[in-house]
Amino acid sequence: MRTSVVTLCLSLLLAGVVPAADSLNVRLIGRWDSLPDYQSLGVAVQGIHAFVADNTSGLRVISIADTVHPVEVGYYDTPGHAREVTVVDSLAYVSDGDSGLQVISVADPSHPFKVGQCPTVAFAWDVVVNGGQAYVADDSGLSVISVADPAHPSEIGRYDNRYGASGVAVAGDYAYIVNSEGLWVVSISDPTQPNWVGRYITSALGVADQGSYAYVAASAAGLRVVSIADPTKPVEVGCLVDTNNSAVRLTVSGNYVYVVRGIAPGAYGLRVISVADPANPVVVGYHYLGRNCVALSGGYAYVCNSYSFGILQFYGGGVEEGFTQQAASVKPRPTVVRGVLNLPRDRLGTRSELADNSVMSRTALLDISGRTALELHPGANDVSRLAPGVYFVRTEPTAVSLQPLAVTKVIVAR
Repeated sequence: MRTSVVTLCLSLLLAGVVPAADSLNVRLIGRWDSLPDYQSLGVAVQGIHAFVADNTSGLRVISIADTVHPVEVGYYDTPGHAREVTVVDSLAYVSDGDSGLQVISVADPSHPFKVGQCPTVAFAWDVVVNGGQAYVADDSGLSVISVADPAHPSEIGRYDNRYGASGVAVAGDYAYIVNSEGLWVVSISDPTQPNWVGRYITSALGVADQGSYAYVAASAAGLRVVSIADPTKPVEVGCLVDTNNSAVRLTVSGNYVYVVRGIAPGAYGLRVISVADPANPVVVGYHYLGRNCVALSGGYAYVCNSYSFGILQFYGGGVEEGFTQQAASVKPRPTVVRGVLNLPRDRLGTRSELADNSVMSRTALLDISGRTALELHPGANDVSRLAPGVYFVRTEPTAVSLQPLAVTKVIVAR
C-alpha cells in the first residue's frame, strides 16, 4: 500500500495539478489592504469579527459585518511576535513567539486588552483551546496550559522532542503536532502527562483533523492525507503535490481542505481540495490570494496575503448548470454582465415548449448557495446593486410537476 501511494504522489508531481490562472471556482468578496505587518500568520473568525495574528503588529480586529468592505476596528500590540490566534467566547488566545501564550479580552472588539499570559519554554507557534486547556506548539514541543482561570494561565504538562512543533490540532484524547520530521500523535488523556503514541514521517508545517483523517500541509510535498483511525499507527492514504509552491497552513470542512501556500513571492494562493475520496484528493478551486493563514466561517474563507486581508468564497460545490431536453435549443448568450442583465423572452420558454399550454414559467437569479437574489423578468434587469461574482439564472415552470427548463451560470461584474 505504501509503495502505491508514493507512486501516485510522484506521478501527480510530474504531471502537475493546477493550470496557470488567477482563480477557479473561488471569488474575491472583499479585502482590506492595510495590515501593518506583511507576515500575518494566523486568523480566526467569530461572529462579525476576524482576528488576525499580525506578527510584530500583534492582534488586529477586523469587522466583517460588511463582507465586501472589511475594516479594522481595533488592535492589541502583543509583546512578542503574534503567530496564531484562537478565539473562545470573548477571549482571544495568541501564541506570541518568545512571549508565550497571551490571553486577550475581545469582549469589546474596538478595545481589546490583555487578561493574562503564560510563558513557554521556547518560541510559541500555534495554539488550540479545548476543554479548559490551551495546547501550544513551540520550538520545544507541546505545552499544555490550563486556562480555567484566564487571568492566571499556567502550564500543567509538556511533551518535548528535539524537533519542536510548528502546528497543532486536537481531537478527543489526542493532540497532533507537526514539525520538520513529520506528524506526531500525542496522547492527552491525562493533560498533565502528555506522551507520544504514534508518528507519520514527512516534513510538515501545518495540520488539521476531521473524523478519522489528519490533513498535513507538508511543505514542498503538498497535502498528505493520513488515516488516524488507529492514532497509534497513522498511515498515509493519499496525497496531492502542487508543484507551484509549498503548503504552509490548512483547514478542513466537510469534503474540502483549504490549503494556503506562502513561500515564494508571487506564488502564493489558496487551494481548495476535494477529499471526498481521501485516496485521490483533487484541486477543485483556487485563488491567487492566501499566503500563511486561512480560516472558515459562514461559507467564506478568510486569508491574509502580505499586507492584505481577504474574504473569499468557494462556489465549486454549489449550484450546477444543467439543461432539460426542452431547453436544449436555447442559443448560448454572453454570461458576463455589467449593471444590466438582459433576459430575452425566449429564455423564459414559450407555451409550446411546455406540456400544458396553461402553464407559465418563472425565472430567478440565484446566488451560489441556491438562494434567490433577484426575481427576473423579460428585458432589462438591474443587477448593479448585487455584489460582483457568480450567479445562476434558473428557469422553471410554475407547475411543480414539471422539471426546470435550465440553470445557466452568469458572472456579474463591475
